[in-house]
Order: sequence, then C-alpha cells, then structure tokens
Amino acid sequence: MSFFRRKRLFTILLSLIILVGLIGFSISERNQLSSVEQFIQDGIGALQQVVLTPVTYVAGVADNIDEMKNLYQENQVLKENLSQYQQKVYEVQELTKENEELAAMLGKSESITDYEPIQASVIARNPDQWFKQVMLNKGEQHGVTKDMAVITAEGMIGKVQSTSQFTSRVLLLNGFDRSNRISVNVDLTDQTEDAKGFILGYNEEKEQLVLEFSDYYDEIPVDEVVFSSGLGGVFPKGLEIGTIEEVTTDQYGLTQVAYIKPSAALEGFNHVIIVDRTMPTIFEVEAEEGSGEE
Repeated sequence: MSFFRRKRLFTILLSLIILVGLIGFSISERNQLSSVEQFIQDGIGALQQVVLTPVTYVAGVADNIDEMKNLYQENQVLKENLSQYQQKVYEVQELTKENEELAAMLGKSESITDYEPIQASVIARNPDQWFKQVMLNKGEQHGVTKDMAVITAEGMIGKVQSTSQFTSRVLLLNGFDRSNRISVNVDLTDQTEDAKGFILGYNEEKEQLVLEFSDYYDEIPVDEVVFSSGLGGVFPKGLEIGTIEEVTTDQYGLTQVAYIKPSAALEGFNHVIIVDRTMPTIFEVEAEEGSGEE
C-alpha cells in the first residue's frame, strides 16, 4: 500500500513540476511559441469562443430588453406629458374664448342705450330641443319676463319663452314659427326708406330665417342688414337679426320673401344679454295719447 501511495504522490509532484514549467515557459518573453503552446493556446481560444459567444448573445438580449423597457417607460411618460399639455392648451383656448366673449358682451352692454341689459349665462340645454332652446341663470327675481329679447355681441339669438324665480328658458331663432313673428326693417343702402316686413319662421333646409315683406319693392339687394323695428310691441328697435342671402317670391308670385342668415351663432355661446326695453312702443304712445293723460 505504501508503495502505491508513494507512486501516486510522485506522479502528482511530477505533474505539478511539468505544469509549473510549462506556465513559466509560456509567460517568458519570446517572440515565437512552440507547437505545444500554439496547440494549447488555440484550444483555449476555441473553447473561450464557444463559451463566450452564447454568453455574449444572452447578455446582449438582456441589455436590449432593458433598453426596450426604458424606452417604453419614457414613451409612457411622454404620452402622459403630451396629454397634460393638450389639456392645458384646451383649457387656455376655452378661457381665451370665454374672455373674448365676455369682453364683447361688456362692449355690447355699454353700447345699449334704449333698453336695460340683464347679463346671463347658459346653464343648460333642452335635451329634446338641444339646438333650439337654452336655460339661463336669470329669472323673475332679476327682472326677466316672458318675451324679452335675448342677444349676444353679434346680434339677436331668440326670446324668453318662460321664466321661474331664478331661471328662464329661451327659444332660439331657429325654433321660431309664425306665432313668434318679429317685425323688422331692412336698411336699404340706396333708398331713403327702409323696407318693412316680418320674420315668420326658420327654414330648416336652408338654415335661414324667412322674411316676408309688407310691400313689394323693386329691388332689395343681398347682404342688406335686417333689424328689429320695435313696431311689434315685443322687441326693442334696432336689434340686429341678420343679413339677406336671397330674395324671391312666394308660390303665388304675389309676396316678396327673403332668406336671412342670422348675424349671431345660434350655438356654442355661453353668455348672453336679456334686453328689457325702456322706450315705449308706438302702440303704448298711442294708448297714452288716446287716454288723455298729460
């Protein structure tokens, strides 16, 4: 047993000596390797390539996955920032629009001299008549009564249809019919007198008001401005309603009819002015004169 142990120990020592010799010989500074060294080096290089290639590939895939995760997170952050930016832009646009509308309404209120203005805001729209009726935040407690005219900075948009103590419902011009007719004047540029007539309703197909003239006029140019005349006893005089787009006759050819484009937009507004005329109508003046009051 001792013989085999000594032989084994001798073999191990001899192997270590040879290995140390090879290592020392390999690291010595020489310009040329031996055949054995070349074989060993080539073998080690091939083994390293076999081992490192998949390791490098896996590491690259892991790096790509991490990079994709980072790009995804950055993309989500950018989307959120873009959404917030778009929301801010929308809010700024809405505030700018509202400020412009309020400024125009203020200027309109200051220019009104013949009637008392009551400023109001839209608080609701009728679901059944979305584009024809709106509800305002002013009512009887604020001096609003039925049939008062309602305007924006661009012109007349309708009239008060009904009231409660603190709100009022407005019928827009596109909901008018013969029962809501408006006495109007047409400012004829080349003539000394205005043309007179009545707004009798709204043509849904043309999206324009229908004006029927009281008399027959030789020439009524398009683009002439239509105003309330104040003779109907309901609306004040001088409220701009629209401009003439087309002049024709009725089906019998006896009555002149014009189609009027409203001056004011009938949707998209948030603030209005309810006008209460302070000047008496011609009917009120005649009634006072007939009563003999001094």
